[in-house]
Amino acid sequence: MKRSETLAPLSRDHHRSLILAQLLKKNAPAYKGLPETTSGKAEYALQQFRQDIAGHFEKEEQVLKTLGGLHPQIDALAGQIKEEHALLHKLFSGLEAMEQPEEDLDALGRLLEQHIRTEERVLFPLLEQHCPETLKEQVHALLH
Repeated sequence: MKRSETLAPLSRDHHRSLILAQLLKKNAPAYKGLPETTSGKAEYALQQFRQDIAGHFEKEEQVLKTLGGLHPQIDALAGQIKEEHALLHKLFSGLEAMEQPEEDLDALGRLLEQHIRTEERVLFPLLEQHCPETLKEQVHALLH
């Protein structure tokens, strides 16, 4: 789906995170240049979280704060998104102390994918539909 230029930076980040989500799932196919061992996948996931995903979550939450009160459905989704960010943050932070590495990585990969799909398929279309130009400009400034 073609994303508005306002939200395009977040969608581009999502593409990279979806690849990570697939990599973390049980029985994932090998991806050229990406780790294949469980420990390698965990290290890579933690690195990606620290370098990119945590900052991405912060940007999304700034956008949601900026657009608060725009539409009841957006506000409800914003609460869900923030809760999922907190849970994902906890799961990524716990990667170094996993008790069941394959299962924990699989659960993280599935949650990350579901989270991104909700944003791309539900939240972003609502934002594009209900966001006036003046707020789009504010969001654009936040993301660029």
